[in-house]
Amino acid sequence: MHGVWRLFVAQEGVRQVMDINDSLIDQSGKDWAAFLRGWGSVLPASFTLWIVNRFGDLFIVLDNGSVHMLDMGNSQLSRVADSRDQFAELLDVDDNANNWLMIPLVGQLVAAGMTLGPDRCYSFTIPPVLGGTYAFDNVFTVSLAERYSLMADICRQIKDVPDGAPVKLVVTD
Repeated sequence: MHGVWRLFVAQEGVRQVMDINDSLIDQSGKDWAAFLRGWGSVLPASFTLWIVNRFGDLFIVLDNGSVHMLDMGNSQLSRVADSRDQFAELLDVDDNANNWLMIPLVGQLVAAGMTLGPDRCYSFTIPPVLGGTYAFDNVFTVSLAERYSLMADICRQIKDVPDGAPVKLVVTD
């Protein structure tokens, strides 16, 4: 993302200013086409990758200018704004910044010393789409390639499973 955005984030009743880039992954030098290869059934054929939060959630811009979020934890693509400008305005509304960028959880992880290397992101031990929680004790660091590959595979396997249905996770080599 170009430039510096300042967010006004309310945490525990105190409004503070933060740099949005503290919540994002630097996209430069990464093979995004390879990372997203398994997401063809969820992502549109044409889009611009705009920003990526530290959990690997993507914010993409479609040809019509609308902004959509690929929530990796829930394997869902949803429209969050009609334009980049509206997205910037909406970040300061209610808990949007905290929800979209997971600012409180990222803050806890960084404070505990769980920092990210250049090709890594945070991930959930049990993904929320499988009943996991958005909590500190359910997070670890993983390579971006593994995160996108694993979540695309899970998304593919559960796409026709009704919400709330039990699933059995089997890990194979």
